[in-house]
Amino acid sequence: MTTTGTDAPVTTASNEPEEATEPVGPARSERLSALTQQHGALAVLVLVSLVASFSFDTFATGDNLGNMATSSAFLAIVALGMTFVIITGGIDLSVGSLFALGGVLAAWGSRHGTLVALLLPLAVCGLIGAVNGLLVARSRLAPFIVTLAAMLGARGLMLALTDEGADTYLIAKGSVLAELGQGKTLGLGNPVWITLALFVAGAVVLRRTRFGQHVYAVGGNEDAAALMGAPVARTKILVYTLSGLLAGLAGALNAAWLASGVTILGSGMELEAISAVVIGGTLLTGGLGYVSGSLVGVLLLKVIQNVINQIGSLDSSYQQVVSGAFLAVVVIAQTWLGRRRQLM
Repeated sequence: MTTTGTDAPVTTASNEPEEATEPVGPARSERLSALTQQHGALAVLVLVSLVASFSFDTFATGDNLGNMATSSAFLAIVALGMTFVIITGGIDLSVGSLFALGGVLAAWGSRHGTLVALLLPLAVCGLIGAVNGLLVARSRLAPFIVTLAAMLGARGLMLALTDEGADTYLIAKGSVLAELGQGKTLGLGNPVWITLALFVAGAVVLRRTRFGQHVYAVGGNEDAAALMGAPVARTKILVYTLSGLLAGLAGALNAAWLASGVTILGSGMELEAISAVVIGGTLLTGGLGYVSGSLVGVLLLKVIQNVINQIGSLDSSYQQVVSGAFLAVVVIAQTWLGRRRQLM
């Protein structure tokens, strides 16, 4: 007796799709790494501030916090422009000299009115930044070399305007420009409010506009960005122009705060700005960065400096030692987190 095909056992496959199981561990670890990179500096800032508040009676006073906020404003404005540049994978070494040049130009222009005092440093420093961008984007020269040349050129122009630093241009007390730098609104210095407004605008531009998307795309992969239709050259020119404009504005506000164009300022500011940006979570290799993180990085550097001043027995050079150590730790951590993400 033969067995028909219908008598054989039949195995039916379920038509319901099996649920895909995602590895929870790597996803959770990746999120933790991203949070550490983005908010690690903020956690350190809060910790250092709490320790300093309990250790020094004068740290958490209104006057000390207000002075720290105002002195941080100028470096923060420079760091804002540097954030855009570094996200594209570039670097701008000229901002310190442009900061000093902007201050001298503002003080010199104050003799012809507040409008000239503000527009002149913006025009000159913005033009130098645009030239940097053109040489980097169109001539494909290394940003390090281009901005190093601009740093020397801007410093030389500033010295020429001041007769090798012998002339110091003053800003009249009681003028609109002086009030802009020295006045207060709701208990905070006007430069602080200007800085906060610029950072809000910078965050919106970077996260909510097509230009911001292009900035990230160019830094992530320049060739891929070009294939997707992103204007690579124009984006680079714009970020270097923005960096020059903001450095000039910071110098003008600083001159208004000091009521003079001091020629010795700005030396080493480019390194401070780069440190603050990197400490805030922006990758030196480009493609990833946060405007808010750069502000936190600036505040962290200033808090460290203030704590060292509070101690009194330590020389101010220790601030550079601690800042350098922070920067080294952050770069090592970024490299480790980046490699860990690639392995996930």
